[in-house]
Amino acid sequence: MIDRELAVSILKRLLRRGGEYGEVYMESREGFSAQMEDGKIEKVTEGFERGVGLRLLYRGKTFYGYTNSLRQDELLELADQVSRAASDETNLTIALERSTTEVIHPYRLMPQDVEVTRKIGVIKEMNRTARSYSPKIRQVLAVYRESLQTVVVANSEGQWAEDRRLHTLALIQVVAAEDGIVQTGYEPVGGLMGFEIFEGDPPEAIALRAAERAVMMLRAPKAPAGRMPVVISSEAGGTMIHEAIGHGLEADLALQGLSVYSEKIGSEVASKVITVVDDATLQNKRGSFRFDDEGTPAQRTVLVDRGILVNYMYDRLYALKDGKTPTGNGRRQSYRHRPIPRMTNTLIEPGTHSPEEILQSAHSGLFVKKMGGGQVNTINGDFVFEVQEGYLIRNGHLDHPVRGATLTGNGPQILRTIEMVGSDLGFSIGTCGKDGQGVPVSDAMPTILVPEMVVGGEAD
Repeated sequence: MIDRELAVSILKRLLRRGGEYGEVYMESREGFSAQMEDGKIEKVTEGFERGVGLRLLYRGKTFYGYTNSLRQDELLELADQVSRAASDETNLTIALERSTTEVIHPYRLMPQDVEVTRKIGVIKEMNRTARSYSPKIRQVLAVYRESLQTVVVANSEGQWAEDRRLHTLALIQVVAAEDGIVQTGYEPVGGLMGFEIFEGDPPEAIALRAAERAVMMLRAPKAPAGRMPVVISSEAGGTMIHEAIGHGLEADLALQGLSVYSEKIGSEVASKVITVVDDATLQNKRGSFRFDDEGTPAQRTVLVDRGILVNYMYDRLYALKDGKTPTGNGRRQSYRHRPIPRMTNTLIEPGTHSPEEILQSAHSGLFVKKMGGGQVNTINGDFVFEVQEGYLIRNGHLDHPVRGATLTGNGPQILRTIEMVGSDLGFSIGTCGKDGQGVPVSDAMPTILVPEMVVGGEAD
């Protein structure tokens, strides 16, 4: 891409009229994807792109420009254009030094070295397995994606950070129908890893989980409505923690007063059994990296420590505004986008209770085995989530599956009432959207007991 000498020249041009911080973000990305729907290969795409984004922080504001050209004259001209936002005199000296980190995410089988027919075989096998499971399966969508991203960040603080990120993903959506009832099973698998991801989770196993869930829910009665104890399994993934508290701890929302957790550092926001962490160093997880998109090394950030809010997730801009140190949460979708505070791998740390002990203590209520989609109002903390797979609890045991359940509540209130946290931990993956950008993330939770939640369903 760009050598260090040119990067220094660009930074000097970028900051020649002043500014608190300047940055050159270089990115190249090659990808492949295949999609199968209704038993046919509908789409196969392969592509490559590269580009450069230039950012200037001046008096607390961001000024940004980007280009897909790597020509020296055009990059310097772009730097001149962005620099016109500032109007101070400056005399800048910059010497770039390579940033280091001990974080390693090993890849064993590069997808780029795998034959296309084998990649297509992944979605064919998922489609075949799902359709052969039951005649009640009406629709199957199977997707395979891979992306190899190389990132270089050079900035006015003298940092030169390089990262190489390999993402591999497969997902399946299965629709089952019977007697006018339609149910969907959805199952994604992905991570910061290569084609070896299918060694631990074969395509047929992924498809079988989705097909079984869709067909099983056809026979399930509607969930009862009302207030009741809720046990959320570690298998449900961390959707609730991502939505109910994660977004509210991103520094831009918190510092702008757009979060229920604004000005709450040092306050009790959850029960003493709850510790929340954001950790981009977790090996090969979907939200992991070696450096974030501002060149800050990946790190583990404790956000809530035994119920007490101790930190937000910062990028450079909001760390500068708040007098803090960046936490490695500056992320962007591509060189076309400015970085903003984003989660990486967000989780509730495991506790001391076994999942069986937690279930038995509930006696009755709802057991959530698989969470669906959700949304949250970050200003007041109110949330609602769909339950993709749930069961009634009777006498501390799972009774029968129920469909159509939703969970409604308020993040801080629910977190304060959690009584038991399991010793297990289960991850879910996704692409998190914010400000028109999407970035890969994962979330995790142990099995937890919420003594009372509002469950939406069918009233008695």
